[in-house]
Amino acid sequence: MSPSRVREGRERGPIVAIGGAEDKVGAEAILQTFVRICGGRRARIAVIPTASESGSTGRTYETLFKDLHVEGVRVLSFDSRDACEDQESVAILERASGVFLTGGNQLRLSTTLGGTRVARALRRMNASGAPIAGTSAGAAFLSEHMIAFGEEGPTPRHGMVSLAPGLGLTNRVIVDQHFRQRDRLGRLLTAMAFNPFAIGIGLDEDTAAFIAADDTLDVVGSGSLTVVDASQLEFSSLDAAKQGEPACLIGLRLHILVDGASFDLKSREATAPRAARKEE
Repeated sequence: MSPSRVREGRERGPIVAIGGAEDKVGAEAILQTFVRICGGRRARIAVIPTASESGSTGRTYETLFKDLHVEGVRVLSFDSRDACEDQESVAILERASGVFLTGGNQLRLSTTLGGTRVARALRRMNASGAPIAGTSAGAAFLSEHMIAFGEEGPTPRHGMVSLAPGLGLTNRVIVDQHFRQRDRLGRLLTAMAFNPFAIGIGLDEDTAAFIAADDTLDVVGSGSLTVVDASQLEFSSLDAAKQGEPACLIGLRLHILVDGASFDLKSREATAPRAARKEE
C-alpha cells in the first residue's frame, strides 16, 4: 500500500516512530517534541490504544498529554473492525491535529484497523499535514511493510522474521523497535534482505525517528537508531538457506545514529549531531 497522495500546495505531516518505553517522567524529550509539532498548547491529540490489551493504556497517555498542557486529548479505542467503520468516531479522529498510536501487539493494529475508515482517515490526515506517531507496536505499523514478529539474535537466519502489511504512511522504511534491548538486529537484517529497496530503522527504547515531509529523519532520545541500508546488497543466500540457517549478506551499509543526528532517506546520507561536528 503506497502513501496517500499529497494534494497540490499541501505538505505531508511528520511521521514519528518511537522505539518504545519513551521517557514519561523526566525530560520527556520525545513526547514534548511530538506535542510541539502538533501545535503546542493548541494541539488536539487523538490517542489510539488498539494495540494494547490493557484498558489503562489510553488513560495513561491521556494523562501524559494533559500534563504537557495540550488543548485537548481524546482516547479512541477502536477495539473492533466495526468500531473502525463508525462515521462519528472517524469524524472525531479527523478533528485532531496529531495522532498517537500506543504500543502492544502490531498485529492487533493491522488486523483491526487495516482497510477500514480509520486507516484511510489516518492516511488522509498525514497526507494533509497531521503528524502521526507510534510507539513500539505503533511504530512498526506506520510503514507499508511491517515486521509482524520474529526471533531474537544478531545473525540473520532463514525464517527469522515474518512481515505483514502496515498502515502505509511511508514505503521508504521498515521499522523495528526495542531494538538493542531485545537483540533484534538479525531479524531487521533478514527483513532488509527481502526488501533491499527500503531502509531498515532499528529504534532503541526512548529513541525516536522524526521523518519530515522531505524524507529527512531526525533522531530524538536517549538511545541509538540503527540504519540498515541494503541498496548496495551484492549477495544474499536467503533464497537457498534452509529454515533456521544463518544467511550470508554482502554489501550492506550500517549507521548508528544518536540524538541530534539525521539521515536523508532519499540520498541515504547520514549526518552527525551538530555538537559532534564542531568537535572534529
